Amino acid sequence: MSLRTLFAPALLVAGALHAQGAAFPLESTSGLRLHNVKAEAVTHTGKRGVRVTISDEGRRQLEANPQARLEQLALVEGANFSEGVIEVELAGVPAADAGVGARGFVGIAFRVQPDMKTYDAFYIRPTNGRAEDQERRNHAAQYISHPDWPWDRLRRETPSKYESYVDLVPDQWTTLRIEVRGDHARLYVNGAAQPTLIVNDLKMGAGARGAVALWIDPGTVAHFRNLRISP
Repeated sequence: MSLRTLFAPALLVAGALHAQGAAFPLESTSGLRLHNVKAEAVTHTGKRGVRVTISDEGRRQLEANPQARLEQLALVEGANFSEGVIEVELAGVPAADAGVGARGFVGIAFRVQPDMKTYDAFYIRPTNGRAEDQERRNHAAQYISHPDWPWDRLRRETPSKYESYVDLVPDQWTTLRIEVRGDHARLYVNGAAQPTLIVNDLKMGAGARGAVALWIDPGTVAHFRNLRISP
């Protein structure tokens, strides 16, 4: 039986996450707890959502220590998640003042712990999707698990295992579907029948539980809308 069958969508009800799941339209910043980010309600390419960027405090931290690993999260209040399905529409593009290595990293963190540093996450690098360099294309989608398993360690120790190619367009609404069961997870992009990325050893383990958060990289301007969580 496939994970998609096991995770047949449950009824989504706006508000607190409960047995049937919940939907968060993200048409305002209400219900978001911000950590090193700022958020505002906007209309992006004709659709309502929230724009998430680095906060002034986060920028000061990076200016003081450019090598710091700055966690940038917008926690969704009421979402206590262990396994199930997370779906969201998002868009990402490098900020105007981002460095040359910026790719517009944007994604979803889950099982986020109270320290705001420990979590699993899937994200995409939108500018890699149609790059003229094949190696960059191969790095379009990524799994990470902070703090111990950032992308650079995963790529160095297990090349290609936790990232893959997917067609992406920067700053265009993209649908992510994350299916989690125990220590297994699958990432689906834009409604594809087959997963873009399969992870069979989530680093936080099978029984981990925590918050769900909108996730960005310091050099990103991101948009999010229509978050749905089914336990």
